[in-house]
Amino acid sequence: MNQIDASDAERTATSADAERTATSADAERIATASDAATPTSPETRGLTVWAEIDLAALEANVRTLRALAPASEFMAVVKADAYGHGLLPIARAALRGGATWLGAAQLPEAFALRDAGLTTRLLTWLSVPGSDFSGAIERDIDLSASAPWVIDEIASAAAALGRTARVHLKVDTGLGRGGAYGPDWTSLVQHASSVEAAGVITVVGIWTHFAHADSPEHPTVLAQQERFFEAVTEAEQAGLRPEVRHLANSAATLVHPSAHADIVRPGIAMYGLTPVPQVDDDFGLHPVMTLRARLALVKALPAGQGVSYGHAYVPDVDTVVGLVPAGYADGVPRNASNVGPLLVDGRRTTIAGRVCMDQFVVDLGPGSQARAGDVVTLFGGAPGEPSAQEWADATDTISYEIVTRLGARVPRVYVGEPGDRT
Repeated sequence: MNQIDASDAERTATSADAERTATSADAERIATASDAATPTSPETRGLTVWAEIDLAALEANVRTLRALAPASEFMAVVKADAYGHGLLPIARAALRGGATWLGAAQLPEAFALRDAGLTTRLLTWLSVPGSDFSGAIERDIDLSASAPWVIDEIASAAAALGRTARVHLKVDTGLGRGGAYGPDWTSLVQHASSVEAAGVITVVGIWTHFAHADSPEHPTVLAQQERFFEAVTEAEQAGLRPEVRHLANSAATLVHPSAHADIVRPGIAMYGLTPVPQVDDDFGLHPVMTLRARLALVKALPAGQGVSYGHAYVPDVDTVVGLVPAGYADGVPRNASNVGPLLVDGRRTTIAGRVCMDQFVVDLGPGSQARAGDVVTLFGGAPGEPSAQEWADATDTISYEIVTRLGARVPRVYVGEPGDRT
């Protein structure tokens, strides 16, 4: 990003001043919300940046989503370290909230769940030739197959163990990604049927994934449902007797009851973020993650002094700036430069200048009384706090990426556990 010119600087400062000089009622409301949300737990003392994970909110979201599909089983999707929230704490909270299945994209995630003592039904779906199918079968993990070679490798591992593997066949009904498409579905079904007859696998499920469930009126939603149930019928005619059929992701769970089938598989909605932001409804869900940091330095800068690399932000008045020790190595998007929303010192504002690897700057405004150690909220769910969706809108992405991209060096601090343990 190039240094802004004088007119741009004036517009930026004017816009920032307007935002920072909210009415006294707004400022009081936001400051009150910020004070109420500021953590007092000793676990955050000395931390530069951390993510608060509200497990009680997660449990409540699961109960809310379950009520939308009361006749269906509930698979809590905990892939990608539970969308950045923490695999094991989230999985346990989801089960407390009423989840009856867990879903993980990759084998190591599924192994971690089993090895931690979680015994509920568990599906994992991404594999390559040479994957540790034996380890999955030994741990009683359900496996997905989209091609005959997967069936063969699973069957070989099961035969060597003297076990019967549980398999879900995935059909591509129009997403054009994973699953068997068109004539390949017929080949997969026939192959699975013949291998099942040997007793080393049993086809317990058939599933698919939507392309446009986040667009409630999109014609592909109904078309994919119709194709899915045609595929189920074809499998049954080939002699397969699946126990479960499933196709509903978060969006379909929320807005497409006809797709609920035997299992719903909420992911992002379970974490309190909407998969359909264009629909003006929070569906009674509450954000589970709040990302905070502390000011590491507060200092005065004169008008005209550029801020950070490239001087991409130049205040046109004498001001006070704060240094926030969080950057793109922690998962703060670099393209949040000059636009990432913040709540700090009781005011809504934005990042000033570029997001660096480990830090960014915030213009606190002339006369700010902020001090080193004060809390900066990047996003959360309390009144006045920016949301993950606002960050997504500001950086031209989706809320899924905002929460999932947080780096490993960002501690997750858990609140809302049974007994109020953190």
